[in-house]
Amino acid sequence: MAITTALTACNKPSDEQTIIGRSDIKVENGRLTPEALWAFGRLGDMQVSPDGKQIAYGVSYYSVPENRSNREIFVMNSDGSDAQQITHSAKSEYSARWVKNGQKIAFLTSESGDVQLWEMNPDGTERTQITNRTGGITDYLYAPNGKQILLIANIPFGKRTTDHYPDLDKASGFVVDELMYKHWDEWVTSIPHPFLVDYDGSQVSNERDLLAGEPYECPMKPFGGVEQLAFSPDSKLIAYTCRKKTGKAYAESTNSDIYLYDIAQGKTINNLTEGMMGYDINPTFSPNGKYLAWESMERDGNESDKNRLFVMNLATKERTDVSANWDQSCATLNWGANNQTIYLTSVQHGTTQLYRADIAQRTFTKLTEGQHDYEALAVSHNGLFGMRHSMSAPNDIYRIDEATGAQTQLSFENKALLDQLEMGRVEERWITTTDNKQMLVWVIYPPHFDPNKKYPTLLYCQGGPQSPVSQFWSYRWNFQIMAANDYIIVAPNRRGLYGFGQEWLEQISGDYAGQCMLDYFSAIDAVAKEPFVDKDHLGCVGASFGGYSVYWMAGNHQGRFKAFIAHDGMFNLEQQYLETEEMWFVNRDLGGPYWDKTNKVAQKTYVSSPHLFVDKWDTPILCIHGEKDYRILASQGMAAFNTAKLKGVPAELLIFPDENHWVLQPQNGILWQRTYFNWLDKWLKPAEK
Repeated sequence: MAITTALTACNKPSDEQTIIGRSDIKVENGRLTPEALWAFGRLGDMQVSPDGKQIAYGVSYYSVPENRSNREIFVMNSDGSDAQQITHSAKSEYSARWVKNGQKIAFLTSESGDVQLWEMNPDGTERTQITNRTGGITDYLYAPNGKQILLIANIPFGKRTTDHYPDLDKASGFVVDELMYKHWDEWVTSIPHPFLVDYDGSQVSNERDLLAGEPYECPMKPFGGVEQLAFSPDSKLIAYTCRKKTGKAYAESTNSDIYLYDIAQGKTINNLTEGMMGYDINPTFSPNGKYLAWESMERDGNESDKNRLFVMNLATKERTDVSANWDQSCATLNWGANNQTIYLTSVQHGTTQLYRADIAQRTFTKLTEGQHDYEALAVSHNGLFGMRHSMSAPNDIYRIDEATGAQTQLSFENKALLDQLEMGRVEERWITTTDNKQMLVWVIYPPHFDPNKKYPTLLYCQGGPQSPVSQFWSYRWNFQIMAANDYIIVAPNRRGLYGFGQEWLEQISGDYAGQCMLDYFSAIDAVAKEPFVDKDHLGCVGASFGGYSVYWMAGNHQGRFKAFIAHDGMFNLEQQYLETEEMWFVNRDLGGPYWDKTNKVAQKTYVSSPHLFVDKWDTPILCIHGEKDYRILASQGMAAFNTAKLKGVPAELLIFPDENHWVLQPQNGILWQRTYFNWLDKWLKPAEK
């Protein structure tokens, strides 16, 4: 394929750094390639103006040669017309929010050095810096009255080497005496705190820490943002999310709570979720300020429990589980103007749709249908808006007619590129499992699929392990780029995934090598019966729990597969129990420590560890891992690779010293894709080599 890339932005800032903008990419043959995949603009952070007449959003653009990205802000009318890019700089602008009753847009940028809060007109003019905080900020939230702002900033955590030995000011090591000293991809030397500042419309003052003197995170790492805090409509109260634990207790618990902070009194006045033992996150006040809604999981230590919709009457403190009789999970909560309805997203049967909850009746109405995932929504005076993607297209913004369910596309960020590409057909199949249940399996076909040909076929193993195989669009595990390389993809919603009820979700914990593996075999065996599947050239690929699945099947596949790829997978479960950072995960999903010989669930787990079946390894395997992955350490991937080489099994290792559980840098992403397909083509397309 011949590809030519040109950047549309032509301005250069004072530091002469190139502005990365939308790619004018030319694609031949309609085939998606790694280079084309990284040319997509990544749209997100949809924000509807207070009057509902405009929508602000951000788009990230990537440059493979420069190995970096840039984010710009756009504004369009709420009917999709007059879309305008309102920022043009080499320094990313992001987290755009409508403020001052829609007269200004606030945003974050590092233009002045550290990341600070700025404001501008909706057309991008009159950029004004609002904060100048040493060390910068990571997020922010304006009070409804515009007189206060919450700033999220990091504070030091733990002892420094110089606290112990002042003369060793250049030493890089630090002494650890408690869990959890690492998290996701960083050594924990700082934690986020919310700081409240007064705001007179042009500058901030009187900064105070809502958690002054408390060694707790707010928002919670690694992924929590300002959605974990909320102002009351009268700007007198702040609800915030916090797990007030440290050390071993923090590492073993998911018990976060929603706290109420009184601005006038300057202190936390109530724990609204006292006695609720799981995750309680993302509070949101009703428009009249009488109610508070939030997402809640029931059990401590279960990070993938049912996500319930709770509502509290703030006058009586009565708590109601609105979703008690609904066997689905809730996310992305948005109040309706009548204070009696809440709009939300929920995954069911491999798609994520929009729903409306009636609080009094405790009923849920599905508003959208289709082969897609909604990842965000907004309720405004001018209707309902959502941001959605699918296996065949990245994010765009849609308007939803609540009465009819009609969905109108408003943004067309990647139309020029999508128009050049031929996407493969995505088919929904229901396959009977070994225990006689029906399992949804996505089958993705190559472009220009010919049923008279035979195609090498890949079994895709999902991570999580509870992440649904819904209509996700990925910039690494992208089904359409696999299809474009003339592979059929089989992607099962095996046991342990959201969207099929609580029983289906729960089954996997403590049974990693049990029914979910049988589900995988059921899926690939059923599709392999098709005449267009080359059953002599099947591959198996996956990451995280999917990587574990690959390692396990490498010793238990009875000759089904001719090639494996495992990314960031668990290889030795005893090793994993002591290497990971979030102990609640391994205590819940593995069943507990391997040394507890009286724990039948744990012992069942550890005797099924993939490393115990390597005597039967005989199939080529590619192992991929990032050395900044502190969830599943790179030693797992190295050990698997070393095992294969010592046994004489063909193997490769792709190691990233500077990537975490994902691959985030453009050139590393291209390297990942090229290595991935070179390996598959070598072993699954022998006639072409």
